[in-house]
Amino acid sequence: MSHALPPDRQADYGIDGSFHTLSARQQAIGIGVQASALAVWSAVSLIRGKRLTAALTGISATGIAASTALYIYATKTGKFEVWNRVLDDLNLKGDETVLDMGCGRGAVLLAAAKRLPHGRAVGVDIWQADQTDNSESATLTNAELECVADRIELHTGDMTALPFDDNSFDAIVSSLAIHNIPTREGRRHALNEAMRVLKPGGRLAIADLWETRQHADHLKQQGWLQVNRRSVGWRMWYGGPWISTRLVTATKPG
Repeated sequence: MSHALPPDRQADYGIDGSFHTLSARQQAIGIGVQASALAVWSAVSLIRGKRLTAALTGISATGIAASTALYIYATKTGKFEVWNRVLDDLNLKGDETVLDMGCGRGAVLLAAAKRLPHGRAVGVDIWQADQTDNSESATLTNAELECVADRIELHTGDMTALPFDDNSFDAIVSSLAIHNIPTREGRRHALNEAMRVLKPGGRLAIADLWETRQHADHLKQQGWLQVNRRSVGWRMWYGGPWISTRLVTATKPG
């Protein structure tokens, strides 16, 4: 079923990033100033006959612009394409209960909800500045615009101490969230909590920027089945291949 919206009623999922110190606007201005300064330096150097300097500064300016374009694509388009495939691969029947750990403004949560006409998509977050204008109210607004508000519920909670009983969910997803926990111990606690609240036979899918190898190793050590770790490709390069996203999937043993 299509959930297309008129242009003036599109859901807004914000921009991914860390905005605790500098706002998205401040960061954008800083990047623009840096790229412009390098471009001007390149032009001046070329006029003065300094070809090597002109080439190096020109390449740097182009690199900054290209990295910025990749970042914007990943956060506004690429992650949606990747997660549509990931959710398709979960083979949801439509009546499951799915948890999104660190749901933010609902990009993955609501995509899951669209696949659950008789189920429930549950989101948990502490609503900090990991996306622009991140808040529970923004997620609820997006749910209304996507016509799935009746299929979701939101909880304010910490991923390292989930407010749910053991074996509560048929599937668990998490996108670019666990890495925001500042300590390795905290990140391991979050993974253990996901393992705790997932039902036997349930599927886990975690996409993140680092420690995915450690996540996969821990799941294998705990006897989980079908543990797989792979790159999701250029669509979730947050600036380039040096900041790429990897996906860990696994099945909880029965």
